[in-house]
Amino acid sequence: MEKVIENFLKYVKIDTGSEEGGIFFPSTQKQHDLAKVLAEQLQKIGAEEITYDMKRCYVYASIPASEGCAASPVIGFIAHMDTAPAVTGAGVKPRIIENYDGKDIVLNSRKGIVMKVADFPELLSYQGKRLIVTDGTTLLGADDKAGVAEIMAMAEYLLNHKEIAHGKIRIGFTPDEEVGAGADYFDVKLFGADYAYTVDGGKIGELEYENFNAAGAKVTVHGRSVHPGEAKGKMRNSVLMAQEFQSMLPAAENPMYTCGYEGFYHLDSLRGSVEETVAEYIIRDHDKGRFEKRKEYFLQVMEFLNGKYGEGTFEVELEDSYYNMKEIIEEHMHLVENAKKAMTELGIEPEVIPVRGGTDGARLSYMGLPCPNLCTGGQNFHGRFEYACADEMEKIVGLLVRIAEKYASYPGF
Repeated sequence: MEKVIENFLKYVKIDTGSEEGGIFFPSTQKQHDLAKVLAEQLQKIGAEEITYDMKRCYVYASIPASEGCAASPVIGFIAHMDTAPAVTGAGVKPRIIENYDGKDIVLNSRKGIVMKVADFPELLSYQGKRLIVTDGTTLLGADDKAGVAEIMAMAEYLLNHKEIAHGKIRIGFTPDEEVGAGADYFDVKLFGADYAYTVDGGKIGELEYENFNAAGAKVTVHGRSVHPGEAKGKMRNSVLMAQEFQSMLPAAENPMYTCGYEGFYHLDSLRGSVEETVAEYIIRDHDKGRFEKRKEYFLQVMEFLNGKYGEGTFEVELEDSYYNMKEIIEEHMHLVENAKKAMTELGIEPEVIPVRGGTDGARLSYMGLPCPNLCTGGQNFHGRFEYACADEMEKIVGLLVRIAEKYASYPGF
């Protein structure tokens, strides 16, 4: 199982950051750099049916069923290769802290970058364990190269241990998940799995089959620029009007103040001038009814302000991104129950929680591939204080193997 750390340290050094608003797919060509490495490694360890989509940057492969298990359901394991564009993933310098002492971690003494326990109190639960951190100038890339490394280590382990009973296993690695496009060109038919798991969660034990219903909104505000010395009664400052739009959204329904099943409106970016301002939002809620009401209210704010400033002053482009996979997974709860049993058997405490975001699995579930989400052992994703627990990553490889075993003779198939 230790191969997972070797894999991970290799993968995080390959910059695969995706890009918001990219006009190509994948959004960045550098994601192919990891895809090629994975395809070659899969070939080397003896995987079968390897497909590297050189245009779209997907990698698929198979681990053949063990003797006597050819009729078992085909189970897939999926992870994404890209990292979030919020913080650079170029020049990642991973470092393993052996036997972590529970104190503040100096990531970069020269630049004074310290990960403080006061800011991240969950660090205390990792005392005595091995943590993989950055030098504080980049993200680490555990989201989701930890998942990629764990799936690859699982594949190699099963290929080297023919005595373990399991059905056919399908492996899938996707690009552009962080910008919401990971499933856009995923070939469900070619993948050929009956069920799958994304390996894209956080601390060990996390198991998720509920996620947000999600929409993206672009608000364009048209103003009027007039020399400020002669602006009275003439100027219409679009930046201030955009602020007025934001002020009409419930202040407490903001990601900074919500958790669990609470939804939100999130102002993701704001750019503009007196003449024109564009505000980008994401809208989230686990409950489909509340989700629809959030979108309705968002449009009502536009209508109200257009009534105040004139029709066409505010324009809203609103589009759904993905939906709560709970509606699909509830018809296949064996996926959750088998994962929980596998965790318990390995001494891992299962923690079923809602995803406050989305995964490739949310969209894949609605594309005909039921796909809950498993833990990876990473924390503090999308930032320079991201880290991963090496001990948990090794256990998660064992978890993937045990789940595969569960479906060797699944009676409900």
